[in-house]
Formats: sequence, C-alpha cells, structure tokens
Amino acid sequence: MVSLALQHAKKLKKPKPYKISREKKMRYSVMHLLVLSSMLGVSAFSHAETAATQKHYQVASGNLGQALSNFALQSNIALSFDPKLTQGYKTNGLSGSFDIAQGFQQLLKDTDLQLVQQSPRVWRIERRQMSKTTTVANTATDSAVATNSHADNPAAKLETIVVTANQLGEITENSGSYTPGKIATATRLVLTPKETPQTISVITRQLMDDFQLNNIDQVMSHTPGITVSAYDSERTSYYSRGFAINNFQYDGIPSTTRNVGYAAGNTLSDSAIYDRVEVLKGATGLLTGVGSLGATINLVRKKPTAETQASLSLSAGSWNNYRAMADVSGSLNDEQTIRGRFVAAGQDKESFMDRYERKSAVFYGIVEADLGDKTLVTLGADYQNNDPKASTWSGSFPLFNGEGERNPDPDRSFNNGANWSEWKQYTRTIFANVHHKFNDDWALTLQYDHKINGYDATLGTIQGYYPKLDGSANLWPSQYIGRTVSDSLELYSTGKFALLGRQHDLVLGASGAYSRWKGKDWYGGMQGYDSHIPDFSQWDGNIAQPNWGEPNAYTHDRTSQYGAYASTRLNLADDLKVLLGTRMINYKMKGLQGVVEEKNRFIPYVGVVYDITDRVSAYASLSDIFMPYDIWYKSSANKILDPDEGKNYEGGFKFQSDDAKLNASIAYFEIHESNRAIEDIVYNGAPSNPAVDFAWIGAKAKTKGVEIEASGEVFPNVQVQSGYTYKQIKDHDGEKISTWEPEHQFNISTQYKFDQQLEGLSVGGNVRWQNHGWQTVYNNVKKRSEVIDQKAFVLVDLMANYQFNEHLSTAINLNNIFDQHYFTNIGFYNSGVYGEPRNFMLSVKYKY
Repeated sequence: MVSLALQHAKKLKKPKPYKISREKKMRYSVMHLLVLSSMLGVSAFSHAETAATQKHYQVASGNLGQALSNFALQSNIALSFDPKLTQGYKTNGLSGSFDIAQGFQQLLKDTDLQLVQQSPRVWRIERRQMSKTTTVANTATDSAVATNSHADNPAAKLETIVVTANQLGEITENSGSYTPGKIATATRLVLTPKETPQTISVITRQLMDDFQLNNIDQVMSHTPGITVSAYDSERTSYYSRGFAINNFQYDGIPSTTRNVGYAAGNTLSDSAIYDRVEVLKGATGLLTGVGSLGATINLVRKKPTAETQASLSLSAGSWNNYRAMADVSGSLNDEQTIRGRFVAAGQDKESFMDRYERKSAVFYGIVEADLGDKTLVTLGADYQNNDPKASTWSGSFPLFNGEGERNPDPDRSFNNGANWSEWKQYTRTIFANVHHKFNDDWALTLQYDHKINGYDATLGTIQGYYPKLDGSANLWPSQYIGRTVSDSLELYSTGKFALLGRQHDLVLGASGAYSRWKGKDWYGGMQGYDSHIPDFSQWDGNIAQPNWGEPNAYTHDRTSQYGAYASTRLNLADDLKVLLGTRMINYKMKGLQGVVEEKNRFIPYVGVVYDITDRVSAYASLSDIFMPYDIWYKSSANKILDPDEGKNYEGGFKFQSDDAKLNASIAYFEIHESNRAIEDIVYNGAPSNPAVDFAWIGAKAKTKGVEIEASGEVFPNVQVQSGYTYKQIKDHDGEKISTWEPEHQFNISTQYKFDQQLEGLSVGGNVRWQNHGWQTVYNNVKKRSEVIDQKAFVLVDLMANYQFNEHLSTAINLNNIFDQHYFTNIGFYNSGVYGEPRNFMLSVKYKY
C-alpha cells in the first residue's frame, strides 16, 4: 500500500531537469504521501532556545550518548545522532549556565565529534569534518559546533537516535527504553516520574513493539495494577484501585466520549499511532475535570521527525491473524522547518471463537511547521475503523441452563452470536496545536480536538438461562446505532516566577468541552420474529435477522464542561518542592429524560516532594475528583443521586538512577469514596413509588493498598517494566466489594539484548499473575445468589527479535505459552467470557 502511494506521489510531480538525491526523493515522497492522505497534525516538541541564550543546566556525568540526550531535552531542541558515534565515550557532565553551543562544546570536548545545526530547532551530531563545515565558534580548529546544509551527507543515512522535546514530555520512540523521560499528565508541569507525587505507569513504544501490543486492550493488559474485563467480543472495561477507568486523554486533552455500554472505538484503538500510553493512578480531577477515581489514561501520539525515516512491518499469526503497518516521517523542506508523518495499519484476523473475525484499519497524519524561532503550529488527523463479524454480546456463553443449574464450561471456541451479529465502531479525529514562546520563562499553548466516535451494532446472541430442558434456546436480537461528536479547546500558559529569592513554576489554563451523543435503540421481542434455536449444543450461528421496524428508544445527550485551573511547583528549598493546584468546573448533561448540572465546583490538588538524595525522593499527595451520575440513577424519592466523589491519599518513595535510565516507586494509597451507587434493596423489594421502577442509594467505600513499580535498564542491555499491586475495597459495612478485581497482581516484562557473537539478537518475556477473584451472581430461576470463582492464574509470553542489519529484522511472539484457561469476565448478564488460548505472531520489519 505504501509503495503504491509513493509511486502515485511520484507520478504527480514533474521530473526535475537535475538529479535529485536519494534523501530528497524520500523527502518529496513523504510530503506527497501526507498530502494525498489529507492527514495533518500535532507538534513533536514545543520551543527551542536560541543558540545565544544562556540557561542553567544540570547533566550527570557518565555515558556521552545519554548526556547528549539529556542536554538536548533540557535545551528543548531536536537532536539526532548515530549511537555508534558515542560508544565508548564518557563525559564529566554539565553544571552551570551555558548557551547551546557552549554546552555541547563542553560535552564533546576530547572527542572527534561536532554539533551541526540544520535549522533553528534541529541539530545533529557527526564526526568532525572541518573541510565540509563552517564553524560558528571563534576558532574553527577546536570548535565542536558547526552549521551545514548537507542533503547528501552519508551520516544522514545511518541509524540514528533522535532526541526531541515536547510540552508533554520526552518521546520514547527510538529510545530502546521501557521507562519514560518526563511526563505532564498529573499537573501539566513537565516533570520526571521522580518529581511527580503520584504513581504513574508508562508503556513505551519499545515495549509495545517488543510484545506486539497492537491495540489499547493489549496495552492495558500489560500495565501494572490494571484489570482488563471483557464484556463480550467488542466491549472492554479497565479497572484500577477498585474503580472503572472512564478518563481518557489524547496528548493531554481530556475526552468526553467514553461510554462502555455503547462502545465506540476507544478500547479498540490501534496503538500504531501512539508513542506511549501513560496511566496516572488515583484521582486526577485537576486536569481531567469530572471522572472516575481509579486512573486516567493518556494516549500520546507519535510526532514527526526532522530526519527522514520509514518502516514497513508485516505480521502473521494464529487464527489467520494478518497485519501490515507502514510509518513514514521526515522534513518536507530543505530547511527542516516543516515536518510530517504518516502512519497506516490494517489487520484482518479470525479468532479462537468459532466464526468470529474482525477487520480494522487506522490512518494517521501529522504536520508541524516552525513560524520563526518562537512559534510552532501543528495540525493532525486520524481515522480508525473496526468491522467485526459474528460478534458476541453481553458475554460469550450463559452460566445457567433453563433449570437454573450451572452449565458445564463450554469449549473456548463457543460463540453465542449469530453470523450476522456485528458491532462496528469508528473514530475520526482532527487536532491542532499552536505553541508560542515569549521568552526563556514563559510560553503559551492553544490546542483543539474534534472527535467523532460512532457505533453501528446489529446484534443477535443467546442470552439468558439456556439450554432449556429439551436442549433448545432462543436468540435475543437488538440494534444500536449512534455517534458522539465532541469538541475540546484548551488554552494554557507555562512559566516561571521569582519569589523569596527562588524560581518557581506556574501553569495557568482554561478549557471547555462540548459533546453531542445521538442514538437509536431497537430491542425486545420483534413482532413475528422466530428466535427459536432447536439445538443449543450444535449452534452454528445460522438464523434470520428480524424486521427491525421503528426504534424503541432515542438518545440525545448534550454534555458540556467548562472551567479554569492553576498549578504551581514551589521551590521552597533545593531538596523540597510543594505542588499546589485547583480547578473550577461547571458541568451540565442534558438528555431527553432530564438535566444533571454541577456549578462552580472546585477540585484541590496538593503534593510534596522531598529529595532524600539525588536518587531518592519521598512524596505525599492529595487529589480529588467527582463524577455526576446519569439521569437514570434515581433515589426512591425520584431524585437523581448526588455525584460520586472521592479523594486519593498517597505517599511513598521514588528512585531515579543517575543516568535517568531506571525509575522505581513504592506507594501506599487510600481512596475514600463518599457516594457510590448501590441498589436500594428495601425499596426495590416492594416499590411504593410508581415513578421509580428501580432505586439507588449513595454509600461510602474505601480502597487501600500498595503499589510497587520499576521500569528501565536494571543491568546493561536489560530492560524491565514490572509492578506489584495489593488492594482491598470495602463498603460502608466493611464488606469486600469489586471482588472480581484481584487483591494481588504482579506483572513483569523483560528484554535482553545480546552483544559480541550474538549481537543483533534480543529475547524477552512477560509474566502476569493474579490471585483468585469472584463474582456474586443472582440466579433468577433458583431465586438465590451464587458465588462463581476465578482461580489464581499466571500468563507467560515470550518474544525474540533478530536484527539482520540496520534495516531488516524479524520477531516471533508466543503468548500464553502454558495455555491457561481463564475468564476475563463472569456474571455480566449471567454470562462468561474466556481469555485467549495459546497463540503466536511472526513479524518482519524493514526500516529506512
């Protein structure tokens, strides 16, 4: 597909009368591919210091390559270099005030390397070739800094490390690391994990590539402390610290389209377009606004690169699973002031379940442009489609038969869906960003996101208490069609201010979001429809569709959220930082059945970080959030319940190695929930108010637990991402709730790169263990509750990758190698859902 697009792009451009270099040909191909795709996009980095600007730098001694990367990030410039150039070099680091040229001269002294400026924002490291460069220092003979417009430079064709900074933290792509550099999900302040007073888990690009984590469901299953629960073949929910996660962000912009019941593409999103996935644990109301107490998921998109790069990967695996992905990036002009990227991926796969298959596609494009030295404008878009066949719905098999007896667990291949059953989902996104730097201290960012999430679900599945005594069953048909259109706009300023002789950080921002959800539902008994299935055990999915007729229900919900926020990091002492923040929110949800509204609500945030040593810090934080209930959550007095509210108390210790290649943390947390919706058993047993068929009451709950995490390079050539979580969730009576979430979870992913004789080979594995969980299910036939247990289980995955040369590699992934039988959900509509059996994926990748 990419080669055809490139050929077509070349046909559109008239040939030049002079010879074009290979580098320029690739650049023009990138430009045309982006134009043809009509996809444009978000900034890879925010602002760059001018070469003459001095600022204070602190770069640790040690490996030269890591020091150069750290200096580039602190300088907010884009830097690329061949990692082989810096092998064997050490540096004493930096401490003091320098401009960019001076800083690099200090780091590169006693080497044969120099810094080459390719544009105001883009630099590269290469071997010193004095005859081909013009120095910008006072003396050419000892300068480590040069300017060069070298379209045909052979060094540009080497595999490079690209270091780029952006307003949401360090890019993980091409880092080879399982740990991030910096993040901004908690407070909008760009901080290292050690400086952030909350637990955060990050799945980097390297980890996603190593373990073929091709969608967000798979990413979440490899995230420490997260429970992934599948309701059926198309709907998934994630849980953290005892609470469902409904807070999604894209490049830091909160999304208002999350709805598990009417799934519309969020959890099936293809990971090919993301640089990393950040999961901030606990309440996150400062930047999210309204939301749940468990966590926030921030999906950070890939950014364009100044240097031309391209890759094509092809994969094949179990159950006719085929996938292709193309990724092209580079500068679109010689000055490298306009950069673009295009990513396309497609997958066609069947399943361990009979008759089920899914086709998916994603297209993503992004362009960024430097308007002078201080302003960066970006525009981007993505398009995603998921088209399944023979979808299951509300589970994959019934737990009880017509007599109320527990069904024997069926074969994992059993599918309760009709052949025509399908839940199509799609997303369409356009996003834009303008970032302007006023001076060394202050910058302003304006960002906008327009998103369409849609679903078209024509469903027919066996639900209920089947088979009957005669072995028969009935089909339950329903249809749901709708979409949510949402718009988000945010303006914020970041900077520094002086107080009591010290410099402090400040963020001031305002945001607004508005979404419109329109939908139509068809359900219940269809007049004249024969839903009878003679033999449940031999069900092959063949049955006619009903005549759907007119919808039974309509949805027209409009949700708005507006507010302002502020956060600051007060530098009280060299080793003591206090983070303060607050957000003011106005929220309104208006539907056909009524209005839910919250006015002028304030959400506080407090954090303290104390550096015990340069490597270890102690921290504590208090964060808050609330979530208004939907209109149908009413009390026996026919009033909508007050919002669910909660506070997250957390404290612990964090570690970061001197070279920032390893991060670790240990945290104790408590979440105090004040208004969890639970069934009003007394009223529902004998309803006396005809206006309310089913009533709810608000109750208190408390979660407490411990999380331990580590990510990064623990030994030379060894990458690790691991975590252990213990938690208990109890209601106001001290009874355990959310029992499907395990109390104990352990997750570890590893990668080892061989050197010397086996150089090019890397191997790794992933282990995910959880102790038992259970679900209390009401048996309507027997009129009693029954406990269904999920025993403790462990899943083990293995991977191996071999790099033949700088361009070509191949990999194999083996998943669930011991073929564990386990459930991903039990009890949803009295049904169960199996997890995937043993499977494999073989991949080939070519990089330019």
